Amino acid sequence: MACVPFQPTPGRQNVRHLLQPRVLKWAGIAALASALACYPRLSFWLNRSAPIWYLEAAIFLCGVVLWAFVLAWHTQYTHRPVFVFKLEPGPFIAVTLIGISAAVVFHLLLDPSLRPQLPEEYPVGLKQWIAWLLFSLAFNQLFLLFAPFAWSMRLFQNRWVAASLTVLFGTFVQMLKTQSSPVPISPALLAMFMAGKIVMGFLAVWFYLRGGVLLIWWWTFLFEARNLLNLAGNS
Repeated sequence: MACVPFQPTPGRQNVRHLLQPRVLKWAGIAALASALACYPRLSFWLNRSAPIWYLEAAIFLCGVVLWAFVLAWHTQYTHRPVFVFKLEPGPFIAVTLIGISAAVVFHLLLDPSLRPQLPEEYPVGLKQWIAWLLFSLAFNQLFLLFAPFAWSMRLFQNRWVAASLTVLFGTFVQMLKTQSSPVPISPALLAMFMAGKIVMGFLAVWFYLRGGVLLIWWWTFLFEARNLLNLAGNS
């Protein structure tokens, strides 16, 4: 009887990609950079329930897993690079214009009402703004966009399904954060806020596929820069 060579199942192949030494090495380096960038915001968290070294270690370990998802599965299933160092003019201009427009809309219509109800989301000084920005670049986008999209692509191998699940996950996390507000948010304001987040979530996935991590970091910087207007007005 002829011997049939062993054929690894897709699940085993996915684990094999995830555990490649090259993937784990770069995931560890990226997770270390993420943990270091998160330190300034953790230092502003005065009533934290654990020492800062413990939180940094937790972010590092989580970051290794999340970055491994991205580095192992994103390019394999989307056929797009994670980091695009030569951005196309079209996506870059689109991100710049839409990022500025979204920042203006939130600054004028939503932030004045949300700031008293979600004060922990809004920095009150330049040092805090830098810390908030670094945390968003280093961990928020990894946790809410890069890793869940790679994980969804690995499971369903369909960009629309992966994008929808990624946006749904981000919306769920945002809903949990709004529930922690000491003051109830009005349904109309909450609906506008969540609608804006959903639209921005789908746009972020599209920009991510066109320009990778760097384009999303630029998008994040433009959106977070709106808080500088409020800081300048209070100075």
